[in-house]
Amino acid sequence: MTPKTQTQRSPAAVLNVVGLVVAAAGIMIQYVSGVDYPTIPPGPIILLAAAAVVAFGRWRWSPAVGLIAALFLSIGGAIATIAGNGFSETLGDPGEAGGFAGAVVQIVGLAIALPTGIVAAKRSSVELASPVGRVKRNERSACG
Repeated sequence: MTPKTQTQRSPAAVLNVVGLVVAAAGIMIQYVSGVDYPTIPPGPIILLAAAAVVAFGRWRWSPAVGLIAALFLSIGGAIATIAGNGFSETLGDPGEAGGFAGAVVQIVGLAIALPTGIVAAKRSSVELASPVGRVKRNERSACG
């Protein structure tokens, strides 16, 4: 029997990674379209780093990183919108197609990443806390 080199990700964790990548793509669409962002926008870096941890991390807390990143950007986006620097400018003018589309893509990505991050983090903690989960992990390490 050959040893496994990859761990199985839950569907929620996979969708969380997809949501994080989609949200990062939305920010980059806005950036390329000329929406006011810093020279190096931190959002995509944060989201893609979190997606990498969820996708490739072997730690029990890996799914929580995706949830925290999605929460961080969602709360930051809400605060920026309240302050007048967020989505209200890009969503308020559909004539600016790139900025509008990027904002919609970012929101859709975060809307996917948040609930799936909650489910993935909860599933990870429940699996590790239950005796059955420990047996599954021990069987995986014993088998490969």
